[in-house]
Amino acid sequence: MSHILIIEDEPVTRATLTSYLEAQGYDVSEAESAQDAERVLAERPIDLMLVDINLPGKDGLRITREQRAKSNIGIILVTGRDDEVDRIVGLEIGADDYVCKPFNRRELLARIKNLLYRTGQAGHAAKKVYRFEGFAFDVHTRRLETGDGELVPLTRAEFEVLNYLVTRPGQVATRDAIMSRVTHRRYGANPRTVDVLVRRLRSKLDVDPSRPPVIATIHGEGYAFTPYVT
Repeated sequence: MSHILIIEDEPVTRATLTSYLEAQGYDVSEAESAQDAERVLAERPIDLMLVDINLPGKDGLRITREQRAKSNIGIILVTGRDDEVDRIVGLEIGADDYVCKPFNRRELLARIKNLLYRTGQAGHAAKKVYRFEGFAFDVHTRRLETGDGELVPLTRAEFEVLNYLVTRPGQVATRDAIMSRVTHRRYGANPRTVDVLVRRLRSKLDVDPSRPPVIATIHGEGYAFTPYVT
């Protein structure tokens, strides 16, 4: 049974989410603040966190940044519909997905299931190491290493995008195709999400600014993985 931690300071919303997710068969813990969340995280393993951005004190973005620095726990941010900047920042610092208030519970459940599925299936992939530009990308262990063996940290969303692109070197991947890989939804996704993830990957892969980018922009179409892959 997957264990979900809901970090939400509004009691009615928190109780409603808890009741709904428990009815779907999940083990759910609640926290109304970052301090409460840290106590739960210290006591029990968590598979996924549902984090409200607008928490008093330490907000959801800071919680996301701190957790991503030390773990690959699944993180879905809950934001207001007008908080586009916060959503983009959240993805940049390592959140896997986001939902907007007021949200559709079935949509939220689908996003939770998709993220938990990707988390659970990652360790069962057939072992395969892709090598390019001095990097070694192991899809079985989800590790990206430099030629010196230094680990390059990847969020789950970054892993999914890189895994999609590296298996299609030289091919154009549209934003819709990439987003479908990350969220398992073909429609209704914000294309800025893909741009944010690609920008984050470039910052980790483009170690030599004098060389062409590892992930090239194909204007009007999408992106392409440019290196020779072995």
